[in-house]
Amino acid sequence: MKWLLRILFLFVVVIGLVIGALLLMPGDKLASILAEQVKGQTGRDLTLSGDVNLSFWPVLGLETGPVTFGNAPWAGSEPMLSAQSLAVGVDAAALLNGDLRIRRVIADNPVLRLELSDGRGNWELEAVAAPAPTGGSSSSGSAPSGSETGQVTLDRLELTNARLIYVENGVTTFDFSNVDLAASWPSPTSPMVMKAGMRVPGGKVNIDLKIQDLPAYASGAVTPLKLALTAPGGEVGFDGRVNLTGEMDGKLEVKTQETERMLAAFGQAGTGVPFGLGRVADVSANMTYTKGGRISLRNMVAQLDNNRLTGEADIEISDPPKITAKLEGGDIDLSRYNAASSEFAATGGGGGSGATPSQDSGWSTERIDASALALANGEIRLKVSSIVVPELTLGPSVLTLSLDRSRAVLRMNPATLFSGQLNGRVVANNRNGLSVGGKLNAKNIDIQQALSTLGGIDRFTGSGSGAFEFLGVGQTENQIMRSLGGKGNLNVGQGVISGLDLDRLMGRGKGSGGTTVFNILSASFTIDKGVLTNKDLLMSLDNFRADGTGQVDIGARRIDYLFTPVALRANSGEGLSVPVRIVGPWSNPSIKPDLTKVIEAAAEGKLKDLEDDAKQKVLDKVGGELGTTVTETEDIEDAVKNKLEEEAKKGLLKLLGGD
Repeated sequence: MKWLLRILFLFVVVIGLVIGALLLMPGDKLASILAEQVKGQTGRDLTLSGDVNLSFWPVLGLETGPVTFGNAPWAGSEPMLSAQSLAVGVDAAALLNGDLRIRRVIADNPVLRLELSDGRGNWELEAVAAPAPTGGSSSSGSAPSGSETGQVTLDRLELTNARLIYVENGVTTFDFSNVDLAASWPSPTSPMVMKAGMRVPGGKVNIDLKIQDLPAYASGAVTPLKLALTAPGGEVGFDGRVNLTGEMDGKLEVKTQETERMLAAFGQAGTGVPFGLGRVADVSANMTYTKGGRISLRNMVAQLDNNRLTGEADIEISDPPKITAKLEGGDIDLSRYNAASSEFAATGGGGGSGATPSQDSGWSTERIDASALALANGEIRLKVSSIVVPELTLGPSVLTLSLDRSRAVLRMNPATLFSGQLNGRVVANNRNGLSVGGKLNAKNIDIQQALSTLGGIDRFTGSGSGAFEFLGVGQTENQIMRSLGGKGNLNVGQGVISGLDLDRLMGRGKGSGGTTVFNILSASFTIDKGVLTNKDLLMSLDNFRADGTGQVDIGARRIDYLFTPVALRANSGEGLSVPVRIVGPWSNPSIKPDLTKVIEAAAEGKLKDLEDDAKQKVLDKVGGELGTTVTETEDIEDAVKNKLEEEAKKGLLKLLGGD
């Protein structure tokens, strides 16, 4: 019994001496021993600087100064982990039972670089294989191949002022700085809970994440995931499933109270969000994300301010992203679009310093920022009951917007505009400078609405159909309008021209209140360098018709046009056809009879009367002298010839002695 007590005493003394030696050992020596052990177990380098302190019970712990932990051999040259200080503690009692219960991992100013390539993650640590034993078969004390390993849990993980980098197949997916992170996983059957905070412009982003089954997730299986993100101006929620490669499937909700503030928090400061497109937004959808970088949204409902859209979308994460969407909406109100978008205002959307000037001052000379055409590629189809934009309202319409490398094509299939329908397309191309063009077919368009909206002309009413092709180049409205080229035609049913009374001008004595009512109007035109030329206008009225020819200088916003009325009836001899010239700025042109044409026509008529009178007098005189009736100039020669023959005959008879 005494020998047993002596052996036990010696055993305790030895353990005490070993522990004491470790505690008294210089920090650099401890660091060297730990580095060798880590290298032997993981194959990676561990570098510890400064003092290294150990604790043994009840927590087997390590505290050190600056530390780096090497990356996987196939990964980048940068270390997987570096920190200004590190503290690690493991439950000693649990360790004796074969379990790894991590009490704490605390790092100050760490940089954590996670890399994934060909399905391998640099966080996967494989123990270095021990040398194979020499001699015979393994001893009976060897652990059986099917033995279970101990449990691993985490009580507390804290990263302060961290930088998190994630690299997938050589491409950095995200790189976040100023991150505070805390995580816990108290038991194998408990969910892993993580909280993260990141300082951003305007405040802080907070993330709460819960992985329901961490062991299943770590093995590559799909496991439930809940995520909640709050940021200045809004929040994002996700409830679904995730796997180790980052693929996700579940319910996504995005709510913003100040969308511009939320965008600024994520580095998109200065991005104006027009009213109607989501200054306040509530978007929900079933989302699927694949590791190929594709996001699919189904059963999407988007409440953007007072506008509601439903549908589906697919987004490919690339540079630029590719978007394919099919959306439907009711009455979409974008009438206050220009209130928040300087780009739109610069293109003449109305309001703001860059808005379209008054009708007489010309087109805007503000530079059009078309850089938004390069933000994405793809195709978006929108079906709506109506769309209201500044000074323009579309009725039930089907619109398809295609984007391809700074070129946008808007197809109307059809669009209801100005109480009629438009089919065709409009193109904006900013690949090598800005150009706009289109090819449109219009049916039953309200002419007054169209001309008043597009050109400030409100004297013309009627319903018309036609076709229009155009192309303009320039960086401002003014340049585009002065460069326009194209062609088109127009056919209008019964209508009215205000400020022009052709009935009174033609002398019928009855006016129509300063207006001209016509039955039909048709014309074709060409456009060259911003000047529209027409030579074949035909206007049909009850008692006469009017032909027209002239030019409309679109760039200068001026008109020079001549109407020439032609009587279809005698009009009781009371009237005189009076051409009318329309000239001046198209917002307020001068409409006056062309007296030059009247005088020329009157003079031509008077000269013709004098000529006819003189001709008749000559014919009467010749007829009297010849003793016959002469009605035409051609009869004079025959009458003279007959008279000479008659006189010659009389002279010959007298010579021969006849009567």
